[in-house]
Amino acid sequence: MKSWLQAAGVYRDPRVVAILFLGFSSGLPLLLVFSTLSVWLKMEGVSLTAIGLFSLVRTPYTFKFLWAPVIDRISLPWLTGKLGRRRGWAIVTQVGLMASIFAMGATNPSENPVMTAVFALLVAFTSASQDIVIDAYRVDVLNDDEQGAGAGAVVLGYRVGMLTAGAGALWLASVFSWAQVYAIMAGLVLIGVATILLAPEPAQDTSVGAAEAEEEHMAQNLASGMVPWLARFLAFFYEGVIAPFRDFMSRSGWAAALVFIALYKLGEAYLGVMAGPFYIAMGFSTVEIANITKAFGLGAIIAGGLIGGIMVNRLGIMRSLMICGVLQIAGTLMFVLQAKVGHSVPMLMVTIASENITSGMATSAFVAYLSSLCHQAYTATQYALLSSLTAFTRDVLAASAGWVADIVDWAGFFLISALLAVPGLLVLLWLMRRTKVEAET
Repeated sequence: MKSWLQAAGVYRDPRVVAILFLGFSSGLPLLLVFSTLSVWLKMEGVSLTAIGLFSLVRTPYTFKFLWAPVIDRISLPWLTGKLGRRRGWAIVTQVGLMASIFAMGATNPSENPVMTAVFALLVAFTSASQDIVIDAYRVDVLNDDEQGAGAGAVVLGYRVGMLTAGAGALWLASVFSWAQVYAIMAGLVLIGVATILLAPEPAQDTSVGAAEAEEEHMAQNLASGMVPWLARFLAFFYEGVIAPFRDFMSRSGWAAALVFIALYKLGEAYLGVMAGPFYIAMGFSTVEIANITKAFGLGAIIAGGLIGGIMVNRLGIMRSLMICGVLQIAGTLMFVLQAKVGHSVPMLMVTIASENITSGMATSAFVAYLSSLCHQAYTATQYALLSSLTAFTRDVLAASAGWVADIVDWAGFFLISALLAVPGLLVLLWLMRRTKVEAET
């Protein structure tokens, strides 16, 4: 087994360093259509009702799995031959992202909010498409024991990108016009472009096999008398959409894996929904909340992500998932103590450090697990689908958190949040035992 120092050495790998910068490029656009956009709209005098409707422009992040098969299966003229499948698509999405950010900044939301919304939607679409490519690239270019480090690097880069587009953009807005601010943000996407041009293209052997299978289906369809365009479409649909599902469902324990994915982060999602109201209820000021939960908390979650990556590299994915999952429960239970103590800045710092570090560790191990489930021929499609399942936990299963918080006290709510993480660990224990039995037979 590797020493901890040897395991930490994975962060010096040029591929992991490249993923760090790609994480920055992935995190940068998010707040430009979220909180930063809301501030801009408010300063331009746009009504609160219209600002609320602008939240609809973020839907591409939720439904990105719908066009992931296109990115997985379609080769781009000239670019695929020159750069490869992943890097070619990355350049296309990044150039589109730069253009759409620049165009959105050039609009005037007070005079033509519809035009601003159209370009904001385009920013979200190109950003979500870039996420598909970057996730697939990370999974393809790293080995299983390196996926945790890749996840840690992505967390670090992503958070720095969000900070740049959040606090950084607001600071720039005090000096420059919003058009200039968004132009600067568009220019920063060049960091991702330069990274992709310098980074290696992952191996594509299995993808070539999938392409050959598509051609075989095409030939069979033509032989049955089908018109060429329909034969091509059905062959693409089978290999791009059906085959990724077929491949995943052919694996032993796939249903349990899906249940585990839905449950592993449930406790954290429950806590996250009610964290803000809890801070206010405990009497913390907005400045205290910002300084401790955002600034201090950002460093804690980044540190946790990097530690989680080292654990995966040294201990493997499944053991890291279990250890990090147990520690994540312990981090959640710190909120029970916080509820008992009440308004205490030092205690809140301990609570946030505990929860964010353990959450970051668990996230790295979890992302490594999702990555390990993807077949290289269908990486973009399978990872987009699996990550969408985690969003189901955040958006649907955790929707009852407010109702629970209304009927119990805060200590009881956080105790329930911690207990909600236990079913996921029980499923994980079953998966670990099943894997051990299969390895011995």
